[in-house]
Amino acid sequence: MKGFQREDDFLNRRKHLEGLSDEELKKLFWDKIDQIVQPLLKMAKENTSPSIERSVLLRMGFSSIEADGLVDQMIDQGLMGYGAGHAVYLAAKQTDGDIRQAGLDMLDGKYWDEVAEQLKGGVK
Repeated sequence: MKGFQREDDFLNRRKHLEGLSDEELKKLFWDKIDQIVQPLLKMAKENTSPSIERSVLLRMGFSSIEADGLVDQMIDQGLMGYGAGHAVYLAAKQTDGDIRQAGLDMLDGKYWDEVAEQLKGGVK
């Protein structure tokens, strides 16, 4: 980049900051940070991934093969956004409350219609 000289526009870009006190600069800084972070927090709250859902199921006592199968079925059913653990929990509430057995039953195709109805109906 021979002959390239950067035009320094720092003094122009900082004009809107002139005259601000330290406290005002700190407030402006944290307001800008909040603007940057809020979309990330929203995305984290509203979205999930297969790996996150498998991890949840592993912590609920399922093997990695079982967790993978349940997540695949969640995707096939269009229920991924509701959470695999939540779906298994709702299925368990329909039985004797045994979470592991409910998940295994779901792997065999049971409870999906009922769980889908509850999830899409807003049951928590």
